[in-house]
Amino acid sequence: MRRRRFLGLVGGTVAWPLAARAQVKTPQIGFLHSGGAERFTGQVQAFRQGLSEAGYAEPQQVTIEYRWAQGHFDRLAGLAGELVSRPVDVIMAAGGANPSLAAKAATTTIPIVFVHGSDPVLIGLVASINRPGGNVTGINLLTYDLDAKRLELVRQLTSNASLIGVLVNPDAPESARQLEELQKAAKTLQQPIHVVTATRDDELAPAFEDFAKHKAAALLVGAGTFFNNRRSQLIALAARHAIPASYPLRESAVTGGLMSYGPSTTDGYRQAGIYCGRILKGTKAGELPVMQSVKFELVINLKTAKALGLEVPGTLLARADEVIE
Repeated sequence: MRRRRFLGLVGGTVAWPLAARAQVKTPQIGFLHSGGAERFTGQVQAFRQGLSEAGYAEPQQVTIEYRWAQGHFDRLAGLAGELVSRPVDVIMAAGGANPSLAAKAATTTIPIVFVHGSDPVLIGLVASINRPGGNVTGINLLTYDLDAKRLELVRQLTSNASLIGVLVNPDAPESARQLEELQKAAKTLQQPIHVVTATRDDELAPAFEDFAKHKAAALLVGAGTFFNNRRSQLIALAARHAIPASYPLRESAVTGGLMSYGPSTTDGYRQAGIYCGRILKGTKAGELPVMQSVKFELVINLKTAKALGLEVPGTLLARADEVIE
């Protein structure tokens, strides 16, 4: 009898830790994005790298539930609701301001980490940059703050340009401020600009026809998710009309656009991964200050320049962080 009782106790001491380990829940992150997975593989990889740096390697220490809106902003509320109902431990919202706004509307308790270029205070995501408060923090890419600089760069590229076209989306969260800054920069540079707006796919081709009609010698594509998600279409239209175009993000220059100047999105996603890891370890989202971009990239595609019959000034090439030949 005593022997059987002893064996039973031994069995209990072995089984209990195994059962306890089986009950440990792997943290789960909800990844909400306005675009499509095929266009953001580099950013996803950078996000996972940041998580790994924070001590959360996928899938051993963390799992990620992806929700892609494929450019349909009206789907974001439903996708955010799906992640909240699971529920996930943290929501990573990227691809413009809309995903983070949808996530914030869906939950006041689940931590949210955003990556986008809009001013998070201006659009009501956080109370302040240094003390966000609530359940939201993230990475501000400062995309909209760079359009004046981009105008200066594209002007150097086409020094004899009498007119530079500007394509903007008035539905973007900061379009009014974006256009105001561009107009100030154009006045300072004494550079004539011709502004055309587009909010739908069927307005893009007519916009380029308008630029051609006004004989714009170069084009500045404004910042914003709508244009970022349609970079292939924009690059094709620029090639068709033989117009040198500058874009906000590196991915456009890499995939055939002439030039880009803007924040490193991969660095932003990596930092977001680190923030998610810190939150999983117990830090409150509202106590993490919003990080702002510190890494900016000027990329020039010489293959596209050659196809346009354009000679890029040596001074501009010297400033480039990457030259594609």
